[in-house]
Amino acid sequence: MHCEGKGIKRLDYAAYGSNLHPQKLQQRTPSARLLGTAHLPEWSLNFYKRSKDASGKCTIHRSIEGVHFAIYAMDTEDRAVLDEIEGLGSGYDEITLHIPDFGTCFSYIAQDAFVDRSLVPYDWYKALVLAGVELHGFPGSYVRRIEATPAIRDPDPKRAAKHWGIVNKLITTHC
Repeated sequence: MHCEGKGIKRLDYAAYGSNLHPQKLQQRTPSARLLGTAHLPEWSLNFYKRSKDASGKCTIHRSIEGVHFAIYAMDTEDRAVLDEIEGLGSGYDEITLHIPDFGTCFSYIAQDAFVDRSLVPYDWYKALVLAGVELHGFPGSYVRRIEATPAIRDPDPKRAAKHWGIVNKLITTHC
């Protein structure tokens, strides 16, 4: 944690999934400002976190494939909002990551009871993650690994239309 300005405390957040895209994260936490990107080779990304909609969402686990992160600074007052959206304590736990060139950052990791290796993401969720991955220019091998993840169509047409609208807006506008 760092301090900035008139007593406003800042936290550094390591995003790896649906919060990778700055525009998407700023809709949730307006103070979020991109600091840069980082790679941790001892972690891997997967879509095994069971969500309320029964699809797979992103989480990380110890492995050797590597995970690319977008590092954001945000005001501490936005943290509670992000914790609630992410389901801190009811699906995700907080994790502290030590990221070269950035220091200590918080992130989220799926609770064991919410990990299900049989899950796959909805196609719009995978596209949302890819929009962030591509925006940050992560390596082609990382993009291809995510592209190769199976995805299914969302059975709820209203929810799918809403989220495809968000994805399409992110990929057609620039930050």
